Amino acid sequence: MNARLQEEMAAELGRLEREGLSLRIRTLDSEQGPVCTVDGKHVVNLAANNYLGIIGRKDVKEAAKRAIDEFGVGSGAVKTIMGNTRLIVEAEEKLARFKGSDAVLMFQSGLMANSGTIPALVHEGDLIFSDELNHASIIDGCRLSKASIVPYKHCDPKDLEEKLVERREESGLKLVVTDGVFSMDGDIAPLPALVEVARRHDAATMVDDAHGEGVLGDHGRGIVNHFRLEGEIDVEVGTMSKAFGVVGGYVAGSRTLIEYLKNKARTILFSSTATPADVGAILRVIDVLSESDELVRKLWDNTAYFKAQMRSHGFNTWRSETPITPIIVGDNKLAKELSMRLFDRGVFAQSLGFPTVPRDLARIRCMLCAMHTREQLDFAATMFREAAVELGILRG
Repeated sequence: MNARLQEEMAAELGRLEREGLSLRIRTLDSEQGPVCTVDGKHVVNLAANNYLGIIGRKDVKEAAKRAIDEFGVGSGAVKTIMGNTRLIVEAEEKLARFKGSDAVLMFQSGLMANSGTIPALVHEGDLIFSDELNHASIIDGCRLSKASIVPYKHCDPKDLEEKLVERREESGLKLVVTDGVFSMDGDIAPLPALVEVARRHDAATMVDDAHGEGVLGDHGRGIVNHFRLEGEIDVEVGTMSKAFGVVGGYVAGSRTLIEYLKNKARTILFSSTATPADVGAILRVIDVLSESDELVRKLWDNTAYFKAQMRSHGFNTWRSETPITPIIVGDNKLAKELSMRLFDRGVFAQSLGFPTVPRDLARIRCMLCAMHTREQLDFAATMFREAAVELGILRG
């Protein structure tokens, strides 16, 4: 082994530990749900993206099993060779109808959708106008494209317009890209205003709806439906790893866009497709959401209840408008210690610090689920208060 490489990695790990930024990856010992077993301990789960409790639904698991029985455990190839199963075709068509889009292309994950789509659409000489708090997968996709990246202030259409005016003489394609729901703060992009600004300056638009899928809109159809902007967004990216409970991603848009990405997106051309089990489950989840909005309504009821509890205790939930509920602590080490003491008390909620979030805004990020009971949420809020008082974050 190379001694210098080992020394540099060890030094960086030491720095992360000193600053309270080192990660501890815990192990799930049970099916994921509102309560589960982590590292052998029974805990209330406030860490997962399983917004609707889909992961544990019997009918969804049965759909995944049937898909394995028919198609096996893996895809075995990229989409353009042998990996495009009938299930994938059915899921793309059903998802397009659910989203109100002309067509959909499924990717292996939301990250693969962003990192494949952005470089396929924009290139050196083009311009990307990107919200300064966009997800890492958007940032990586932008960097891979070799286009010039112009950050604009978070959720600020006025600043976006100023940036577009500043670069109006440049001839390249202009793309405005934003998260729909921002995963660290839980706020919602002002999509109608962003679209209007982009339209005035002949810029294309792209939204990553990872945390809006199954959460916003009619029956969980997402942010585009939430704002009634069907047909107004050029590229809509989504993931199946949050509310849909499995693994996979997609792009929705015009038929021209989808055919183009089939030919040009490197993550489609050079990586195997989604597994039959995932796609079988996705088909069932779309049916579940289409048939009833009960789970979505329960999720929002739990969100309002838990936020009210936390605010009544004196916690700062920042600018969240969604089930993503950040509890601002400030200091990295203090946030990490709070997370550890919560775990000892039977609540699993992870701390997040710089550079995942801005400096001095370290937090515990709580993720609500439709399946949480009021008793579980009351217990979690009480444990938060006890641990925070013990650490001096709240007054007793």
